Order: sequence, then C-alpha cells, then structure tokens
Amino acid sequence: MGIFSRIADIFKANVNDALDKAEDPEKMIKQMVLEMEESVNKATLAVANAIANEKSLERKIEKARKESEDWEFKARQALQAGREDLAKAALEKKIIAEKNYQDLLPIYQQAKETTSKLRSQLNSLKAKLEEARARQSTLIARSQAAKAQKQISQSLSGVAADAFSKFDKYEEKIEKMEAEAAAFEQLSSESRSLEEEFKMLSSSSDVEQRLLELKSQMGLLPQNTEKETNQEK
Repeated sequence: MGIFSRIADIFKANVNDALDKAEDPEKMIKQMVLEMEESVNKATLAVANAIANEKSLERKIEKARKESEDWEFKARQALQAGREDLAKAALEKKIIAEKNYQDLLPIYQQAKETTSKLRSQLNSLKAKLEEARARQSTLIARSQAAKAQKQISQSLSGVAADAFSKFDKYEEKIEKMEAEAAAFEQLSSESRSLEEEFKMLSSSSDVEQRLLELKSQMGLLPQNTEKETNQEK
C-alpha cells in the first residue's frame, strides 16, 4: 500500500507553492505530471501482481477441490473392489486435500478483496491523472499569458516609456517648427500685400495721367484742366 500513499502525496502537493519556487513553472508542471504518470504505472504493476496472486490462489483452491473429489472417487472404487486398505489411504489423501482447500479459501478471499480495493484506487488515481493532464494545459496557457503580460508591462514601464517620451518631445518640436513656419509665411504674405497695394496705387496714377494727356491731345478737356495738364508737363 506504500505506493498508493506516495501517489496520494503527489496529487495532494501544493502546486502553487511548487510553481513559486520553480524558475520555469511550465517545466515544473510537466515534470510533476511525468512523476504522476510514473507513479500510476508503478501502481498499475502492483495491481497486476495482486491480480496474478489472486488467480494463482484461485487455481490452487480449484486443484485442492478437484483432488478431494478424485480421492473420494478412488476410495469408492477401492471399497467396491474389496480393498478397504486402499480406501482408507484414499480417504487420508482426501482429508489432506480438503484441509488444503479450507486453508487456502480465506487467503483467496482476502486476496480477492485486496485486488478489488486496489483496482478501485487505481481507477481513482487514473482519473486524477487525467484531471492533472487537463489542468496542465490550462496552467501552461496561464503561465504563457502571464509571461506575455509581464513583458508588455516591462516594455511600457521601461525602454518603451522612454521612447514614447522622446517621441512626444519630437512631436512638440515639430509643432513648434510648423508654427514658426506659419508665422513667417503670414509676415511674408502681409509684406507682399503692402507692396502690391503701392504698385497698384502707382499704376493707377500713371493711368490717370495718361488719360488726361490723351484727352488733352484730343481737345476733350476743359480749358482750365488743359492748362494744368500742360503746366505739369
């Protein structure tokens, strides 16, 4: 029964404590499942030996019962043949066979009960192993997710955070450059507008002057205006 105690201890082990102490939780989980499988295999062998012992006792009991019947048959034959001495010898053998049968019977019954109990315990252990295998996949998935989350958190709080900070500074610098460029463009636009107005003003004066000259040449101006025009020339 010691092997079943060991397997029970394995299944009752604190998995969380083991994971805390393990450098690689996934490797530790796989190792624990391997240990469970090895223990179940050993338990299976123990049950197989118990079954073999039960079958051996069963054969011995059947042999003793058969010998008892055979010696009784021989005792009857001897009496029919008038050989009382042979009949007595056969009956002695029958008594030995019966005693052997009676001695083996309680041993066989105990072995049968033990085998039944071991079978039940082994089935329970196999069920727990299957449960452990199913939990193994879940725990490994959780471990991998935790690793990924840890890496992401470290990236955000470490190098990545510094990179994003620099990125923000460069963005602010670019926005400042854009604002300065817009300001210079506005000043340049205002300067060009002023120059154009003066150019338009000068152009307008030239046109008016030429219009007066043309009217004067054609005699379309009043006398006073024509004199003023001539004086300006």
